[in-house]
Amino acid sequence: MAVPLSLKALPELPAAVARPAYARADLSPGILHFGIGNFHRAHLQIYLDRLMNVGKARDWAIVGAGVTPYDTAMRDDLARQDWLSTVVEQSAATSSARVTGVMTDFLPPMDGRAITAALADPKIRIVSLTVTEGGYFVNPALGKFDPESPAIVADARNPGDPKTVFGLILAGLKARRAAGTPPFTVMSCDNVPHNGNVCRDAVAGLAAAQDPGFAAWVRDSVAFPNAMVDRIATATSDRERRITREEFGIEDARPVFCEDFIQWVVEDEFPAGRPAFEEVGAEYVKDVTPWEMMKIRILNGGHAIIAYPSGLLDIHFVHEGMQHPLVRAFLQKVERDEIIPIVPPVPNTDLDGYFRKVEERCLNPKIGDTIRRLCLDGSNRQPKFIVPSVADRLARGLPVEGLALSSALWARYCAGRTDSGATIEPNDPSWDRLVAQAEAARIDPPAWLAMRDIYGAVADAPAFRDAFTRWLATLWSDGTETTLKRYIG
Repeated sequence: MAVPLSLKALPELPAAVARPAYARADLSPGILHFGIGNFHRAHLQIYLDRLMNVGKARDWAIVGAGVTPYDTAMRDDLARQDWLSTVVEQSAATSSARVTGVMTDFLPPMDGRAITAALADPKIRIVSLTVTEGGYFVNPALGKFDPESPAIVADARNPGDPKTVFGLILAGLKARRAAGTPPFTVMSCDNVPHNGNVCRDAVAGLAAAQDPGFAAWVRDSVAFPNAMVDRIATATSDRERRITREEFGIEDARPVFCEDFIQWVVEDEFPAGRPAFEEVGAEYVKDVTPWEMMKIRILNGGHAIIAYPSGLLDIHFVHEGMQHPLVRAFLQKVERDEIIPIVPPVPNTDLDGYFRKVEERCLNPKIGDTIRRLCLDGSNRQPKFIVPSVADRLARGLPVEGLALSSALWARYCAGRTDSGATIEPNDPSWDRLVAQAEAARIDPPAWLAMRDIYGAVADAPAFRDAFTRWLATLWSDGTETTLKRYIG
């Protein structure tokens, strides 16, 4: 019989399950984290668990916080198991489970007063966040923070009752400044290019709408290190709960399933102090840009290249897409012909070797990563993961056939039906708009490129526009498999 997860039940867990080598009573908080989701529990919490297990960083425990109904549901489930999480790490050949206990509290979500008080506590020296790629209120067309976003406007008008993560961070910083407490470091752990800079723009941008002088203080006094984060952690469903129960003997309402690969490269800018994460696999660097571009272009761009042909071919899992010879060949050709050649060198890294690791990770059947997840939120991801590679190649006068086809496949996917005629359920916050544009582009392909917030100036480049037009017409007339064969040659 499976053991319900709790601090009291830790000694009863099966011997094969790793568990904390530290006692909860020995921990004190040092990090407040917004967004206690699966990625956070499979990434930052893992690095911290590793450190605590060797007797270090026990004054850096995590306090959870959130501002959404999702956070409320997560808190309710984790509270019943004393904030513990089962993390199941999976390679293609093996699976292992560990229980982490690095989180000591989870504040009631949307309780601004409690969260602000915690942020003002001098013990909190890092505020970290995973609020998703789309959670930074960036105008995609301009690539900049949008002060006109309704939630930001509301927080600007009501600074004493903030509802956004950034409004709460500002409230905490104001309280610390008034008390003479040094500011905490704000550390984004989201998959966003130069995530620290983007986070600074959101916090200081909101501050500017409240008090320009305070905004200047934020920019001058608060550290926002950039970081590259990487690990696939999938959504939790009954499948993951069943495996945790049947294979590892643990009853956990929110187990985390992730790959065995993990990477974290961080700029070393922590004036208030930090855990020694470099001792357990993280890498501190002066400038994260080379690693960031490698990951965004090769891995995240690769995910987009796999996603849409697989979606149109009714393929469910990522590893199944990688097993399709045309999808795999399409990925390899676009990566090696168009993406990898324009990725700048990365210290002590072989880019082709990195891509081979990407392939290996995507072939892992244990993860159960879905094509639908890779297709999700293309209107936010394409401008970050595909369009920059197009722009770089155009600037160098290089062909963009494969990248244009990748974009055409996204347009075809957003028409809402697969090649077999199956319905594609809404899969983007802007789904209605995308469907309308995709239907218009079926008759007039450049209509898709009229979305300037996504494509910007590349929409005007004849090389890209012409290739996109040709490939989208071919997808509609001949289907995905024939089109891929034509491109692969």
